[in-house]
Amino acid sequence: LRLKGVEELARYLVKEIQDVYRLQGVKINDKHIEVISRQMLRKVEITDQGSSKFLNGEQAERQRVIEENAKLVARNELPARFDPVLLGITKASLATESFISAASFQETTRVLTEAAVRGTSDNLRGLKENVIVGRLIPAGTGLAYHAQRRRNASGLTDSELQTLSGSAAVATEVAAPEAEQASGGEE
Repeated sequence: LRLKGVEELARYLVKEIQDVYRLQGVKINDKHIEVISRQMLRKVEITDQGSSKFLNGEQAERQRVIEENAKLVARNELPARFDPVLLGITKASLATESFISAASFQETTRVLTEAAVRGTSDNLRGLKENVIVGRLIPAGTGLAYHAQRRRNASGLTDSELQTLSGSAAVATEVAAPEAEQASGGEE
């Protein structure tokens, strides 16, 4: 990981995992293994906190650190430095933001107890946790449902949301599936 980088490690993981499955006569599309490897590589370890709120040695989501660094650079402050971390499949599954998703994998009692003690709420943003509770997933035709739910929760009208986003494309993408359903189109 330190020598070759994240992309090379991801390619190596896909190749080696595919080799194991091919020996068993199983064909799997690379994209499925890439999803798993992306989850295994989504965390970073902070090596120098700079002007950020992260702590040295803390593990954080790569995307969150990148977004925070962009804000720091825009304010001419020192960004955090970090190294990528490769998590095992179990750790990657348990390190998700959703405690429902984590509890469905392993260590169910510990995960649920920890969530209860902390008073954690699950926003049900991912596919897995929505399937577990029997709701539409936030993808495909379920995307319009979740977009409408977010709009209702924000208390803003479509035009106010459009003004805030600065783009008519967002309102169009959300309204298009709803219009299709209203006209009797396919789901």
